[in-house]
Amino acid sequence: MLKAALGAAIIAMASAHAGAQVAGAQGAGSSLTMAVGTPITSLDPHFHNQAPNNAMADVIFDSLVRTDERVRLIPGLAESWRPLEGGVWEFRLRPNVTFHNGRPFTADDVAFTLARVPQVLNSPGSFSGYTRPIQRVEVVDPLTVRLHMGGPYPLLPTDLANIRILNRATHESATTEEFNAGRAAIGTGPYRLRSYRNGDRAEVERNDAWYGPKQPWQAVTIRYIASDPARTAALLAGDVDFIDQVPTGDLARLRRDSRVQLSEVVGLRVIFLGLDRSRPGATPFITDNDGRPITPNPLSDRRVREALSLTIDRGSIAERVMEEAAVPSGQFLPEGAFGHVPGLGAPPTDLARARALLAEAGFPQGFRITLHGPNDRYVNDARIIQAIGQMWTRAGIRTTVEALPWAAYIPRASRQDFSAFLWGWGSNSGEASNPLRALTATFDPARGWGASNRGRYSNAEHDRLLAEGLRTLDDPQREALFQGATRVAMEDVGIVPLHIQKNAWAMRRGLRHVARIDEVSRPQDIAPAR
Repeated sequence: MLKAALGAAIIAMASAHAGAQVAGAQGAGSSLTMAVGTPITSLDPHFHNQAPNNAMADVIFDSLVRTDERVRLIPGLAESWRPLEGGVWEFRLRPNVTFHNGRPFTADDVAFTLARVPQVLNSPGSFSGYTRPIQRVEVVDPLTVRLHMGGPYPLLPTDLANIRILNRATHESATTEEFNAGRAAIGTGPYRLRSYRNGDRAEVERNDAWYGPKQPWQAVTIRYIASDPARTAALLAGDVDFIDQVPTGDLARLRRDSRVQLSEVVGLRVIFLGLDRSRPGATPFITDNDGRPITPNPLSDRRVREALSLTIDRGSIAERVMEEAAVPSGQFLPEGAFGHVPGLGAPPTDLARARALLAEAGFPQGFRITLHGPNDRYVNDARIIQAIGQMWTRAGIRTTVEALPWAAYIPRASRQDFSAFLWGWGSNSGEASNPLRALTATFDPARGWGASNRGRYSNAEHDRLLAEGLRTLDDPQREALFQGATRVAMEDVGIVPLHIQKNAWAMRRGLRHVARIDEVSRPQDIAPAR
């Protein structure tokens, strides 16, 4: 995989990605209607780091560095980048780029953006982990910026692929609410916002001044249809042209339907359980069998966490619940990804061992627990937690399952309201530092670590290995350190990984789609078939 090579200058030419995105003149005056399963939570590209928001941000905004469908780095607003002596990265910017309101893009906008990211208020999933390593921004000239890191930092280009660039003059006083109202949703991306209705749809129109390949769609409507049956029905009825998150139960039927075609790829999203480590005392949704709170928090005991993991039959979930649209996993990333740990497979189901661990921890008769999860965010999410609830109950852990709409679920999860909860993470960089920093690093806003560590897991050895990896220039050595950090977190049951999702989209005949392993659904990846 492509990593940020060091020593020699990295020169990334725009022609290298000419075929990475679907684009062309065919159908250039036509329109496209997409239906996606998860609504965005904000149009502010720095507010909430989650896949639907990032997909929409890619439509309107641009980053210095972009990624292709295999999440390899390609030029964006930066034409090239290279490391200099003393822990400095230099980015040469693309000339003659303008924002949708006509203002020119310059290095000053980069400086403004990097300063804004950590200042966004009330973020439920901050992007600040990608900017914290930057100690100083040096604007050399309007088309050159140097970022001073204070030491070796090989992952900066990868990090900056997650940061969409704003315009100082336009956005210096803009609030997240103004983005969500559409007034501040002004970028340099391939489409400009025309209208947005929260929870219903976004409408965009082609930005003919975009520097990239001309987009085939003059206008695009992105509808939010959370119901799986309704999304499929809309496609079959011709109400929409393209859908994401194809229900697993519909895959076989759609493969036989001559009106539609599928686009599929094994993705980077791990589905896992988070466990509350934020409370040394009683955790709110665990009691003894008589309904009394348990102190100290049972989830602070590794034996209890391992027992919960060992009762789960991941193979059964992948086969029966996910209908073969998932691969059981015992770590963050699939085989072949940078930082995947060879030999660290999905934990086997072992009820006898689980019961023995519970008895050792002082719970020979188990306890009561509520397992929370969304019912409209991840593929078959409500069915997954129902299946796990049954498995835990059979092992003597009397489980109540509560599935919530995503809009209600995420603010509660961000407040650490839950004891055990389902979550998913798509590693949009394609390598291990991304989930390690976000999910299992000790929560530390000053470093930008643990932004999505909603269970507040913490392990000093994990953090040491991660920190060393982040400043290690040699790719094999860095990968070994990330593998070590991953092994520490998994053996300590910092999270309970379940499976890696397969991504599936469906569309009417006559379209072609570039399937991305980061699972984002964007109009620039769809075009009329040749």
